[in-house]
Amino acid sequence: MKKIQLLVLALAWLVALPALAAKDAVNTKGFGNSAAIKGYDTVAYFTQSKAVKGSDEFTTQWHGATWQFSSQANLDLFKGNPEKYAPQYGGYCAWAMADGDGRTAGIDPDVWHIHEGKLYLNYNRNVQKEWLSTKLADIKVADRNYPNVTDVKEYN
Repeated sequence: MKKIQLLVLALAWLVALPALAAKDAVNTKGFGNSAAIKGYDTVAYFTQSKAVKGSDEFTTQWHGATWQFSSQANLDLFKGNPEKYAPQYGGYCAWAMADGDGRTAGIDPDVWHIHEGKLYLNYNRNVQKEWLSTKLADIKVADRNYPNVTDVKEYN
C-alpha cells in the first residue's frame, strides 16, 4: 500500500512541475544573460516614477532571473516583498499577453504603467497606447493567459 501511495505522490509531483516552473516565468530575453526586465530597477518605477537602469553591484536572484537595482535601498525593498515590485506577467508585454490566447513579447523598459499598485510593461509606446485604451479588459485576459503561454508563442 505504501509503495502505491508513494508512486501516486511521485507522479503527482512530476505533473505539477511544469505548472510550477511556468508560474515563475520571468522574461530575460534580449539582454544576453538572465537579467529581468533588461537590467532595469523594478523598484524605481514605484519609488522614482521612472525607468532607472540597475547595477551589477546591487542584484538578487528571484524566480530564476537576476534582478538589478540602482541602490541598496531598492534591492532591500525588493527582497522584502518581491511580489509587490515585480512586473506583471513576468515582465512580458502586457498587451501581447492579453492578445487572444496570449503571446509573449519583449518590452521597452521606458514604456510602463502602474495600475492599482501593479507594474505593467509594454513593447513600445504605440502598443501601450492600445493597451491603455482597453486596459481593464486586457488585464482580465492576460491574468487568465499568464503563465500558461510564456515561452510558447512569441511575437517576432
